[in-house]
Amino acid sequence: MDREAIIAAAEQFVQQELGSDSSGHDYWHIFRVWQTAKKIGQVEGADLFIVELAALLHDLADEKLNESEAAGLAKVRGWLEAQDVAVEEVDHVMEIISTMSFKGGNKPGMRTLEGAVVQDADRLDALGAVGIARTFAYSGAKGQLPHDPQLKPRTDMTAQEYRQGKSTAINHFYEKLLKLKELMNTAYGRQMAEGRHRVMEAFLEQFYAEWEGQR
Repeated sequence: MDREAIIAAAEQFVQQELGSDSSGHDYWHIFRVWQTAKKIGQVEGADLFIVELAALLHDLADEKLNESEAAGLAKVRGWLEAQDVAVEEVDHVMEIISTMSFKGGNKPGMRTLEGAVVQDADRLDALGAVGIARTFAYSGAKGQLPHDPQLKPRTDMTAQEYRQGKSTAINHFYEKLLKLKELMNTAYGRQMAEGRHRVMEAFLEQFYAEWEGQR
């Protein structure tokens, strides 16, 4: 199978697996990450085949969508091997997928340029106007309040605490989103993050003013 056909098959696989998700990790999240990763990858000179495959498949192994992260990773590896992707390329894609998640900010940095590109693209989709929309969609899916002034943002979380602890949509800005600008890997990713970060700061300023009935 040629590389274009593999990418097309990967997109179809993602649509099949994530088509009904409503937590902010749906196909259109994957689509946006894919397009952004291609853009960053072109500017930074990355291997676009690895970038596109990892961007398309990055959420399929997520523990939120499988019985365990290990089961999800095995599913993705099995799919790649069935497409006759070269062993070293399968290993590279799996390395990216298994290490790129935020999980409270405690993960090590990405080892390769391709991993850095895909991680930046995924993080960019958590920023800006789309990031704000996804935050409230995910909080609603988890049964969390938009805001509770008495519930303060959490710090120094383990991955389990980040996933399972009690929080709110607004707290998520402080627990993750506002940290992402400083965690970008590539020069082009950082440039894109700056504008999206400002959008979130302006949103929070307006949100708090409306909360207090000032605007």
